[in-house]
Amino acid sequence: MKEIASIIRFHRKRAGLSQKQLATLAGIGKTAVFDIEKGKQAIRLNTLTAILAALNIEMEPKSPLMSEWIAQSNGEQQ
Repeated sequence: MKEIASIIRFHRKRAGLSQKQLATLAGIGKTAVFDIEKGKQAIRLNTLTAILAALNIEMEPKSPLMSEWIAQSNGEQQ
C-alpha cells in the first residue's frame, strides 16, 4: 500500500492538484485521498479506482498464470 500511496501522491503533485481537487475530480471525499496517501491499509476498491482514473493511472493484473488465463479467455485450449 505504501508504494500505491507514493505513486498517487507523485501523480497528484505533478498534476498540480491539491488533495481536495483530486477528491472532487474522482467524486470522493478529501479524507479518502488523505487516507490513501498516508498508506491506510483498508480502502475500498471503488475509491482507489476512482482516484487512479482521475490521475490517468492504469492497473494491470499480473501473475505467473496470466498468459494461461488470456489464452483461456480467448477460447484457446491449454
